[in-house]
Amino acid sequence: MTTVEKPGSAARAVEQLRNAMINGELAPGTRLSETSLTGPLGVSRNTLREAFSTLIEEGLLVRQPHRGVFVASLSPAQIADIYRVRVLLECSALSQAPTDPPRAAGLRTAVDDAGRAADAGDWRAVGTANMHFHEQIVALAGSPRLDSWMRQLTAELRLAFVTAPDPEALHRPFVAMNDAITSTYEAGDAHRAADMLRDYLLTSERVVLGNLP
Repeated sequence: MTTVEKPGSAARAVEQLRNAMINGELAPGTRLSETSLTGPLGVSRNTLREAFSTLIEEGLLVRQPHRGVFVASLSPAQIADIYRVRVLLECSALSQAPTDPPRAAGLRTAVDDAGRAADAGDWRAVGTANMHFHEQIVALAGSPRLDSWMRQLTAELRLAFVTAPDPEALHRPFVAMNDAITSTYEAGDAHRAADMLRDYLLTSERVVLGNLP
């Protein structure tokens, strides 16, 4: 049966695959089978290959000759580079965020989601909530272009999180830190919240690199 596709199917397939990475559902080194993905994504093989090409350009997938397409594995240097970009992007967005009143609803929702997941011992869900928290920081800038860049960064970084041998040790310290940053911003001190975030990201980089297998 021929798959009937709507305009923009490739972009939707890209977003669905990127979401699967952000949510920790695709681990580095996973081979992506065209046969098993065309049905769930509702796309043809040609459209799926187009989506693969986009994600390869973003560094989220790699194509290995005669073997297929695989979820990328990040090197320590690549992870360090992601953190450099995150410091520039996230700290600028937070320091310049409106404080009259603060637009903290998205941040607070992500913090609450992480707290509930931590109480349940679901550390993969804590990691997903953490990714959403940082996306909400960048969303304070009100720029769809920056939001798109941040989605790519969080998907890349989650690939490093998924390989950590102890996800609780990786994520637990940042649940309280996210709460503290949000509370400071809610109190109207965006600059102080951005300074806290900068220290947080430097700590997070050390923790992530230290948890690489």
